[in-house]
Amino acid sequence: MTTLKIAIPKGKLQPAISELLADIGIQLYGDARNYRPGCSDARLEVKLLKGQNIPSLVEIGQHDIGFAGLDWVAEQNANVEVINNLGFNPVRIVACILEDWNLEALKKRPIIVATEYMTLAKKYLDEKGFDYQLIRSYGATEVFPPEDADMVIDNTSTGTTIKANRLKIVDTVYRSSTQFIANQQTLQNPEKRSIIEDILLLMNGVLNARGRVLLEMNCPKPVVSDIVKLLPAMRSPTVSELYNSNAYSIRAAVPTQAAASLIPQLIAAGAVDILELPIRKAV
Repeated sequence: MTTLKIAIPKGKLQPAISELLADIGIQLYGDARNYRPGCSDARLEVKLLKGQNIPSLVEIGQHDIGFAGLDWVAEQNANVEVINNLGFNPVRIVACILEDWNLEALKKRPIIVATEYMTLAKKYLDEKGFDYQLIRSYGATEVFPPEDADMVIDNTSTGTTIKANRLKIVDTVYRSSTQFIANQQTLQNPEKRSIIEDILLLMNGVLNARGRVLLEMNCPKPVVSDIVKLLPAMRSPTVSELYNSNAYSIRAAVPTQAAASLIPQLIAAGAVDILELPIRKAV
């Protein structure tokens, strides 16, 4: 039997990815401290790794597929195939200086820059024409200024930590979110590629379903067209005639946030027996 080695980031991304896999029918199980969890799909061999290590390990074929931030794929210049943007953990890589400092003044003198992103930082600083020296940070990068660095290049989702340390964002260096990636050679193997395509199909089905609900309702024939016009369906609503009746049933997958405002409009247009149902997959 063909098996795939899959790398999952340990830490804050793990619950979201485990939930996504569970929603497509792949259950992980075992002790929380175990870095090699069991998997309900016998075709998958799972290992938990630090997220920064995953792109390079997938690139050299130690793992066939994995989940990693686009920032670390770019930072490592990893030659992997980015299969799908999951959109999890969206962050910006930003350049920051002290809140009362002037960026233009820093361009006129040599500066020290602290960062975990040596590759991305170098590219950015070269493009902007800074005279700089890079210091690699191993976390808590925002603590460096002003004594140990003039600028930091770090990731942020909300900017709260940056503000708490009296820093301000002066530029966005890169944007990132979680990607589903694969080894290039793995994709050349027809059997392995087939498994990956199956996973991708189900994964997209789950992601498409998130943020949508199914609205189902009945209505008399004269108002069918009015109701259909109200529904922002994925393609077009499903309309079917009710048995032994001059009424119709209408179904449509609509954005969850739109449902609350839609339902009163549908009732006003003549809809009755409205049901709002969750959607697990939309393939």
